[in-house]
Amino acid sequence: MQKEHIKLSQADQDFLMTLIAKGQLPARIFRRATALLELNRGKTLGAVSETLQVSYQTVAQWRDNYQARGLQALQDQPRTGRPVLIDGKQRAQLTALACSTPPAGRARWTLRLLADKAIELGFCQSLSHTRARSILKKKQTATASEEDLVHRLYGLHLHRAHGTDSLPVCFAT
Repeated sequence: MQKEHIKLSQADQDFLMTLIAKGQLPARIFRRATALLELNRGKTLGAVSETLQVSYQTVAQWRDNYQARGLQALQDQPRTGRPVLIDGKQRAQLTALACSTPPAGRARWTLRLLADKAIELGFCQSLSHTRARSILKKKQTATASEEDLVHRLYGLHLHRAHGTDSLPVCFAT
């Protein structure tokens, strides 16, 4: 039968002991470090899995990851996730476009007009009106008070989008 435990180097063992002794440690890393130390002490995968209340396969995977990657196995590997379709620069361009003068014959920008114009100007390859709405909703960094709606500022009126409590600073002429 193949041995299930591992042999840690003295440096790795010292590092893991120091890491666990700190106390300020994410649960995942704590469990992985504890499992490696227990396997180093000669405990079986089954005994470690019972102690840490994880599956046998999980402990085996932690062991295999340590043997392949060393102490880097304590951390999760980066996940690819969904790629960012619209980055910060493109969001800023869309926000600036929304605060600009609307096209001729229009009183204000609609979400569909904004999305179409952003694609036309090459800000992004595709953009739905609902995505444009969520981007603009998140871009409310500068706000104005209710009183600013009544007063003119340098000959310009401030207006706000429907259904929002804070007021994005967009000027309408």
